[in-house]
Amino acid sequence: MSTASPSFLQRLFGRTDPKDSLMPLYHAIVAEGRQPHWYLDGAVPDTLDGRFDMIVAILSQVLVRLQEQGATQESVWLTEVFVDDMDGQLRQEGIGDVVVGKHVGRMMSALGGRISAYRTALAGEADLREALVRNLYRGDTVSDTALTHVEGALRARWTRLGSLSRDALLAGDIG
Repeated sequence: MSTASPSFLQRLFGRTDPKDSLMPLYHAIVAEGRQPHWYLDGAVPDTLDGRFDMIVAILSQVLVRLQEQGATQESVWLTEVFVDDMDGQLRQEGIGDVVVGKHVGRMMSALGGRISAYRTALAGEADLREALVRNLYRGDTVSDTALTHVEGALRARWTRLGSLSRDALLAGDIG
């Protein structure tokens, strides 16, 4: 995960990027998405795509809760932090400038679709298990035990996120 240092002009004029305040929350999301239980007990593929999908599942929950709390600007900034990180990750993997934009565009499309799918499922308007098989496991067969583990952990996180104050959420208290 990359962390951008302040630009020369920001240091010179004392302006900071408002997205910087969301770094603790973003780091908490990424740390949660890297927890071994998702990959061991939940059978999420321990690949670049699987880790991306897990982080996006958690990020989606956080973005929905931020929007529900009226933190619309913060949810936009958090999405921008995610995009900046994914851009940096792609470049570290050796993806060239010409192709990075296309990859980031696909990632943003995936994020948008998953936010919608998870929001609908967590509101009880769709089946979360189906959304997980489609989006987290990309249609692959997964054991009922693994799927139950992931569904239960995500539902528990959803409930926890709903009990947090806006300030606690923004501070990254998502565990």
